[in-house]
Amino acid sequence: MAINFNKAEFVLSAVKANAFIRDGKPQVTFAGRSNVGKSSVINRLLGRKNFARVGATPGKTNQINYFDIDGKIYFTDLPGYGYAKVSKEERDRWGQLMESYFAESDLITLGVLIVDARHKPTADDVTMCDYFKATGCPMVVVANKVDLFADKSRMLPLLTRLNEMWPRAEIFPVSALNKDGLPELARLIKKQLPEGMAQFPEDQISTAPVRFMAAEIVREKLFLHLRQEVPYGIAVEVENWEEDPEREQTIIHAVIYVARPMHKGMVIGRGG
Repeated sequence: MAINFNKAEFVLSAVKANAFIRDGKPQVTFAGRSNVGKSSVINRLLGRKNFARVGATPGKTNQINYFDIDGKIYFTDLPGYGYAKVSKEERDRWGQLMESYFAESDLITLGVLIVDARHKPTADDVTMCDYFKATGCPMVVVANKVDLFADKSRMLPLLTRLNEMWPRAEIFPVSALNKDGLPELARLIKKQLPEGMAQFPEDQISTAPVRFMAAEIVREKLFLHLRQEVPYGIAVEVENWEEDPEREQTIIHAVIYVARPMHKGMVIGRGG
């Protein structure tokens, strides 16, 4: 799908199921443990600094945030999970919100699970992945913070483990801090999205009325024929449009307007 990630707009925050967006647009759903850099990854993909909020304190996002991207899709930002200082009541509320969201499997077009490249996936990561898998949607696992590896070969055991755990998912190492891997991730996300529905009939070549197009063709021919003789102060209006089915012709009557009376003779010719 052709889409401009830089054209992004915040839509709403949902704290209950009745606020979920269900308008049929594709949704790219981002999930990840608190402090894994999920908001930073989203911001980098959108070319913004603080579009998705980056909190100083982990575990503060407690709603589902929707961002409209180019009027074609949504980035859906799920609240972070796994932060120890969150109360049991808050964890329970988060669990209910997630169960409500993932119960509607048709809402999710692509799942993006963000993990920390330095550590093996947590039990919460596995649970979130199971949520995605249950919907049947394609999935991308993003291993963030690879910039913290001085020796990149040390990432290989984790990437191997991720491939073993989730063989059907695309595994993608990135650094939101340095933007490493982000352009490739953006291309991968676009590739996974379905083609959008046609906005116009296949045989429609313009949104302009056919009469306007005919007038513009006449005006173009005038410019090509007259060249420098008449300034570009010429307008054309179609007065009458008749279809002749027997001759298989369209008969068009148009009026040519000029800026000054002296231009009439230049257009219609001497003695016209």
